Amino acid sequence: MAKLSVNINKVATLRNSRGGDVPNLLKVATDLQVFGAEGITVHPRPDQRHIRYADAKALPSVVTTEYNIEGNPIKEFMDLVLAIKPTQVTLVPDAVDALTSNAGWDTIANASFLKEVIAAFKAEGIRTSIFVDPDLKMIEGAIATGADRIELYTEAYALLYPKDKEQAIAPYREAAILANNIGLGINAGHDLSLENISFFAREIPGLLEVSIGHALMSESLYLGFETVVQRYLSYLSK
Repeated sequence: MAKLSVNINKVATLRNSRGGDVPNLLKVATDLQVFGAEGITVHPRPDQRHIRYADAKALPSVVTTEYNIEGNPIKEFMDLVLAIKPTQVTLVPDAVDALTSNAGWDTIANASFLKEVIAAFKAEGIRTSIFVDPDLKMIEGAIATGADRIELYTEAYALLYPKDKEQAIAPYREAAILANNIGLGINAGHDLSLENISFFAREIPGLLEVSIGHALMSESLYLGFETVVQRYLSYLSK
């Protein structure tokens, strides 16, 4: 069964929109784990428009499951991760002004850079994952960097799923088979939702973890965190 890691960026966005400390990020992270979440994910960006570096540093005091920090490995991000030593770091090639992550790594063109970054994290015992499109060449490139896992960028799957779920899943299934064969663990994230998660989890062999934020937060506006987390866990177990 794949683990559910909840991305709490949008909780920080809501808090920051008003100032102050409501909703309280640490309380939300604590409650999500009580409700069944098996990990907490944050993606601090240089402008700190949602998760702040101070948030990332405070969260280990309440995260009792797995702690995953995502981001582009600029110096400030690397210093943050090396200071915190989370369970996992997920490397994402997003631009400084990116609204959200919108592409996976070119693991071939960036091979030497990724090797150096990953070696620094692994030397401190931090599990490493690389955000990639379901492109077989990029997955083959990922194993050469020394990464422990890949995170499949699932926006294309989510967009096509309502029209043709078999066509939507096909490249991801093929990517997962290759990753399993060459010894890479498989995570996934981006636009996964209650609508499409069950089919994805059932069709992806060896899926270890999904990171879900925007959809889960949106669904929880209607159903509440506890109900939504439990539904994801149920769908991931089928």
